[in-house]
Amino acid sequence: ADPMLGQVFYNLIDNSLRHGGERISGIRLSTMKEVPDLIIVYEDDGVGIPPEEKEKIFRKGFGKHTGLGMFLIKEILAITGMTIREVGTYGQGVQFEIRVPSDRFRFP
Repeated sequence: ADPMLGQVFYNLIDNSLRHGGERISGIRLSTMKEVPDLIIVYEDDGVGIPPEEKEKIFRKGFGKHTGLGMFLIKEILAITGMTIREVGTYGQGVQFEIRVPSDRFRFP
């Protein structure tokens, strides 16, 4: 795996804890196969992201802290051909889908 992948998950967890609100009680990681790719799903049960901000959060400078966290996540993933998008429901938490191309993963 890309050595920076750990930083991606660190930033996601940091964002959940920082912006998820007082109601956040859990974070979950799972995977699903979407032929031919692999989808890594990151979810929390915090406040979520308003629909009008779902694309903006990946822009450099957008956000409530440094404005770099989600931007860096997207850039780190792009180095190895991965993409990320937010598909959660506002008020129910975030749900990020990280798409891993078929030539970038394997199951032994």
